[in-house]
Amino acid sequence: MKLEVLFEDNHLLAVHKPAGLLVQGDHSGDETLLDVAASYLKHKYDKPGKVYLGLVHRLDRNVSGVVLLATTSKAAGRLSGQFRDGTVDKIYQAVVTGCPPNGEGELRSWLAAKGDARGVTRAEPEPFAEARKSLLRYNVVESRGGWSLVVIKPVTGRRHQIRAQMALEGHPLLGDVKYGSQRRLADHRIALHALSLTVSHPVGGKSLILTAPLPEDWPWPVVD
Repeated sequence: MKLEVLFEDNHLLAVHKPAGLLVQGDHSGDETLLDVAASYLKHKYDKPGKVYLGLVHRLDRNVSGVVLLATTSKAAGRLSGQFRDGTVDKIYQAVVTGCPPNGEGELRSWLAAKGDARGVTRAEPEPFAEARKSLLRYNVVESRGGWSLVVIKPVTGRRHQIRAQMALEGHPLLGDVKYGSQRRLADHRIALHALSLTVSHPVGGKSLILTAPLPEDWPWPVVD
């Protein structure tokens, strides 16, 4: 597949990951974003041997949007620190069931660190054993036909955080049958898109805003 590059320099490679593409390998053996990005760099710069790529964050397979990769170990270490310390601003767009209250708000809940046997992250309004406090903010852009277009900013970075927290509030994402959606999308896709990342460049510290446009088949408005 052709790689859609959003930003590139001597230390970073930001790309637009389509829904359906793994970020890194799993038991399926399917092609991954890391495979495609490594091939791109190897051919563009005629690099001998193995290409270095540092994975500093991830997106679920069925989610589209911006993914930032490091092309040097120095950049990987510094970027990983930013994600770990919560200094990276992440903005997502989603289509959810129903209409979240008040048009905007903040969700605070508790999420398990790992998924269960089905890969579902448990979410509860109160603490439970080995749970981690999770926080996100949302703003409803538009509601129609029993669905809402929502901009979401996760403050913490938990596994399946947006999916689990929105489902806990009774607003599962369109297509996310694992978390309670009654509507499927093609190819197991869910209506979640990583719209932008804002990071400090690992060399020099300049603020860098990386944006991935919505895919052409973004499911809004929802067609019955």
